[in-house]
Amino acid sequence: MTSELSPAADIIIVGAGSSGSLLAARLSEDPARKVLMIEAGKDETDPDIWKPQAWPALQGRRYDWDYVTEPQEGTAGRAHHWARGRMIGGSSCLHAMGYMRGHPDDYKPWAEATGDARWSWEGLLPAFEANEDREDGSENAGPLLVHKTDEEASPLTHAFIETGMALGLKRLQGHNDGEMIGVTPNSMNIKDGKRVTVADAWLTDDVRARDNLTILTGSRVRRIVMDGNTVGHLEVVGPEGVTELTAPTILLCAGSLETPALLMRSGIGPKDVLEDAGVDCKIEMPEIGRNLQDHLLGAGNVYATKKHLPPSRLQHSEAMCYMKAGDFTATGQPDIVVGCGVAPIVSECLDGPEPGTAFSFLFGITHPTSRGSLKISGPDLDDPLVIDPNYISTEHDREKFRAALKAARTIGQRPELDEWRDHEIHPGSLETDAELDDFIAKAAITHHHPCGTCRMGKDEAAVVDADLKLKTLDNLYIVDASVMPTLTAGPIHAAVLAIAETFARTMIAKTEEAR
Repeated sequence: MTSELSPAADIIIVGAGSSGSLLAARLSEDPARKVLMIEAGKDETDPDIWKPQAWPALQGRRYDWDYVTEPQEGTAGRAHHWARGRMIGGSSCLHAMGYMRGHPDDYKPWAEATGDARWSWEGLLPAFEANEDREDGSENAGPLLVHKTDEEASPLTHAFIETGMALGLKRLQGHNDGEMIGVTPNSMNIKDGKRVTVADAWLTDDVRARDNLTILTGSRVRRIVMDGNTVGHLEVVGPEGVTELTAPTILLCAGSLETPALLMRSGIGPKDVLEDAGVDCKIEMPEIGRNLQDHLLGAGNVYATKKHLPPSRLQHSEAMCYMKAGDFTATGQPDIVVGCGVAPIVSECLDGPEPGTAFSFLFGITHPTSRGSLKISGPDLDDPLVIDPNYISTEHDREKFRAALKAARTIGQRPELDEWRDHEIHPGSLETDAELDDFIAKAAITHHHPCGTCRMGKDEAAVVDADLKLKTLDNLYIVDASVMPTLTAGPIHAAVLAIAETFARTMIAKTEEAR
């Protein structure tokens, strides 16, 4: 009987990625609180992880889940590989290290959906500030370095910034002060030329040495077994076989793919999806796995150089300019972005010149309206996930993508870049909307920002409430990117960490109040 199980801890955290690692560190600060974190991977030692320039080459290695989407009509029938970290630190060990809070208006839908000001820009500010070390000498600097890369940026990047300013864009000091429209070198989680992972920042040697924190690696939660309206126990598959673990509080931090997949394998989710996968539906929650969102970038606006272009000392994409579609001078919340790539960055559909002979301007949209879904294909851990992001399926997304490409080409032809630009290689002679749409479909690649599959909200269909508690179970919480109702303008990592810190603060405050 589940009631006979002895709790393994006060809190079990499923997943040691960005949110899980932060929560393990923060919640174990209280020596009276016993925390157990379960991770499918392990501590990795591959030195390439900490080399910023090597990040694209990390994909497909042993510590990458390497999910594959369904073929996408909106991207020329291609299936896309989704890199997600299978290790302590999760995807913070794989991603491109960009750190951007986003625009304040990005969070209005969150606060409106939940009716809770904690999820507004103002409500999240204490969490952002607590997480960040912004190199400003602040005494209350957080664990994660947010490095401004101006000094390391390529001469090409400086020319890109000059171009944006000449077109009317504001020169920003970074993307973390509430403004997004403008141009600036990217802020990155890089220190002394090395990647800073979430594990580096929060799971320090001192934290790992705590008697009340246990990290169980090489283990996956197969399913959640319910006992009435609570979690009875977790079935955990590890090196020793199957183990049953329980705790008064369970936090799911496995990410936008594995968190909904675990719920579905446990019989919680859309009834039709579960039945098709051979899983008995114990609790019907139709929205689990839906509302899947992701950023795309067009990798294909490429220019030959007049002279050799030295490689990036950072991670190839060194600066972003955010703007309104069709207007370099408008202010407010951006809807398109152009990034400066100090390398010929192209999708698999396009021919790429040799490094050093070309550069590229990545282009994309900040708030796509296309929505996809995630399903399980069977009841077991090894059954593949069915991932359908439904890329570029709305006219809004097609229109904004064209505007982003046109903005990139406008930048590319400016006199401020004459020193570097020889001629445009891609898209070349293409000009009509139909030609550009076809090119975009072939050039688009994932920006690796999946979210939304267990969205928070006060409406009946929402998966978690404002406290991030699963609405159908009293002791199960979801704290990862899956709870985001909508995308932020830029990379979502900063937002995910702010979600985790906000949740931790709420839980700590409730514990202190109860004592």
